[in-house]
Amino acid sequence: MTGRLNSAQPYALGLYRIVVGLLFLCHGTASLFGVLGGAAGTGGTLEAGSWPGWYAAVIQLVCGSLVLLGLGTRVAALIASGAMAYAYFKVHQPTALWPMENGGEAAAMFSWAFLLLIFTGSGAFGLDRLFAKRSTQERKPAAEPVAV
Repeated sequence: MTGRLNSAQPYALGLYRIVVGLLFLCHGTASLFGVLGGAAGTGGTLEAGSWPGWYAAVIQLVCGSLVLLGLGTRVAALIASGAMAYAYFKVHQPTALWPMENGGEAAAMFSWAFLLLIFTGSGAFGLDRLFAKRSTQERKPAAEPVAV
């Protein structure tokens, strides 16, 4: 059974990355474009350039898209994880100690989810793998002639 689970690991990781990226992207689009309930469920959008909300929404939109596609996954996950750690410690944690009390569950979960993706990479279904295969094929040295 362990063998089967290990062989399916890249696919499970790829699906995990897609779901996490999609959910993060949804937060960014809601805050920037007022869709899916809008910013903080108000139906509105954030004022352009407002600190830190608007910048967080841009990070959510860009990094969520990159992680969803599996393109530059590790770098995008690093930026997203740091942004969510900042959100938790600067926005949520000062109001109360525990995430259940301060409303910071999403920030904490996203921060740890992206931290995992930094170390694991994109898994299956990612554009990272497609480009990595192309670059290794281009780098293969030509077959050397055999002396007779």
